[in-house]
Amino acid sequence: MTLDDVRPALGLAILRGLARRCPSCGVGHSFKGYLKVTDCDHCGEELGHIRADDFPPYLTIAIVGHMVVPLLLMSEQTMSPPTWLLLSIAVPLTMGLTLALLPRVKGGILGLMWFLGLRGDETQ
Repeated sequence: MTLDDVRPALGLAILRGLARRCPSCGVGHSFKGYLKVTDCDHCGEELGHIRADDFPPYLTIAIVGHMVVPLLLMSEQTMSPPTWLLLSIAVPLTMGLTLALLPRVKGGILGLMWFLGLRGDETQ
């Protein structure tokens, strides 16, 4: 058994995925472009067949919603800003957070699925 045969722990695989790196080696990239999963260019780990599909966007929406909605409610209760001002800040903030978090969340899910040996085409 060599060092290359040792799989990283679950948490490390997810953290590597969150960094958009290969969950196996942590060096190579796991994405080609914004969200396209590709095989690792460093260790050759086959990742391109893993399909995370709907869970990363769902989780991203939940995370961003739990960040933005409390801020909106607190600002409404404390300052009572006009609606146009609230929306002119909240909409770009929501879009920016969503676009920034989505590839990282997908990478984390990719790391989880890789660790568990899931491909994303499992049936019940």
